[in-house]
Amino acid sequence: MPSLTVARSRSLLRAMRGCRVLVLGDVMLDEFLWGRVARISPEAPVPVVEIQRESFHVGGAGNVARNVRSLEGAATLVGVVGRDAAASRLRTELRASGVEDALVEASGRPTTVKTRIVAHHQQVCRADRERSDDLAKPLEDAVIARIGGALRNAGALVVSDYQKGVVTKRVMLAAVELARKRRVPVLVDPKVRHFAIYRGATIVTPNQLEAEQASGVRIRDEDDVRAAGARLLRALRCRAVLITRGEQGMSLFEAGRPPVHIPAAAREVFDVTGAGDTVIATLSLALCAGASLPQAAALANDAAGVVVAKLGTATASPAELVAAREART
Repeated sequence: MPSLTVARSRSLLRAMRGCRVLVLGDVMLDEFLWGRVARISPEAPVPVVEIQRESFHVGGAGNVARNVRSLEGAATLVGVVGRDAAASRLRTELRASGVEDALVEASGRPTTVKTRIVAHHQQVCRADRERSDDLAKPLEDAVIARIGGALRNAGALVVSDYQKGVVTKRVMLAAVELARKRRVPVLVDPKVRHFAIYRGATIVTPNQLEAEQASGVRIRDEDDVRAAGARLLRALRCRAVLITRGEQGMSLFEAGRPPVHIPAAAREVFDVTGAGDTVIATLSLALCAGASLPQAAALANDAAGVVVAKLGTATASPAELVAAREART
């Protein structure tokens, strides 16, 4: 177990205030249509949802930035949106969250929108509007230029890869090199198909299924976890791998150090949606604030425990993290 006292947790959270994190990745707009079902359609055996209200949230990489802001850090968001109404709505939500907008507009490429229809607190269906092919070279150039400009004031770079085309091999290589020159840590929330392009990152944070798929090791016990972590460290040539394991907690593998296991913090789990975004946002801010990797992972574990105890895509506040740490000591 990493040594993270309540006093150290408070100190890190104070130091995190105002630390700037650059978030790079696939940005999307989450649209929710809320209503009620009163009848079945005469056209097909499906429910007719009478829409009563709608709400919008920033999703994907934008949710990482929102989590940074909830912990009183500063966030700059680099990604790609279309020239459409969804982009305007997304930018409105970013302004409301206090996230600095460094998005690139692309003609002919729509803003990713995920529309969820919810009736009586139950999701009826989801409709996605997106393109997931890799960015064309001119768009890659524009994204790389935004990264270079935003890194001047950033203490950490988070890559939030949802496999929607922004995190290409060329963009990832450029981001790692630009961050290396400025001695800025690079943290990656990965997708298995892209694992090879994350080489040189500081820390990669796969969940257990992603770790199994990327390492080829089926994880059934602690020996398997250690084997998977060691294999990923060698393959990615990174400083550390943090495997998030749900109710089993987290396992941190740091080059040249023994593995560290952190038990799960949540007593009750209601919804794991967005928990990975919370983990990597907390981890990046803690590193900016001077935490060791084990301390940063322990704080991120506390944050995950807070958000999975809430319904929907949620964030954690500094006060909630202090309370979570107090409950564990």
